[in-house]
Amino acid sequence: MYLAKVRKRKKRRRVSGRRRRKNVPRSVLYGITFLAFLAFLTLIFFAYHSQEAANPTSADTSQSSQDTTTISFIQTIGELARQIAAQNDLYASVMIAQTILESNSGQSKLSQAPNYNFFGIKGDYKGQSVTMQTWEDDGNGNSYTIDAQFRSYGSLEESLQDYAQFLQKDLYVGVHKSRTASYQDATAALTGTYATDTSYGSKLNQLISEYDLTIYDSW
Repeated sequence: MYLAKVRKRKKRRRVSGRRRRKNVPRSVLYGITFLAFLAFLTLIFFAYHSQEAANPTSADTSQSSQDTTTISFIQTIGELARQIAAQNDLYASVMIAQTILESNSGQSKLSQAPNYNFFGIKGDYKGQSVTMQTWEDDGNGNSYTIDAQFRSYGSLEESLQDYAQFLQKDLYVGVHKSRTASYQDATAALTGTYATDTSYGSKLNQLISEYDLTIYDSW
């Protein structure tokens, strides 16, 4: 009889224990499920961004490559531009920005041998010229292409020197350092005169700022 009572008590305890384990509050279960879901999302987030960091997009790679090309180009012409600009009352920063814009950082066909035309100056130089297609602006922001004759030089230095002489014309008096308060005045004076592009000045300003070209304006 005693042993039967003991067995009944143990059985009741097991049943009671099972019931207590089953009666877990729903709020706790929801909380655990939510935390597990957050952990899963966190793992996916870090895995995705780690892959992005390891495999940059083609656009990022292209931009990085262009920046490297431009920086190398600036280092090549920087000091020569500083000297020639100082001798001709010009901003070296504007001169360099124009070479970047006009020659695509020395990558354009016109700027490479045997022409070395880094500024897109038309006409001929000592009887030497080359005909190429170029973009023009009608003054209202609408672009079109034409075939034009461009000056052909024997070297980078000849191109920079001729550019400096080209800007001695009365048309470009507003480009000179002695006639301006800042390089922004010079780039504004080039817009609509040197180039028909209505955004020419702002493009030059952006390049000067992006590559800190004003360091070449100190003599």
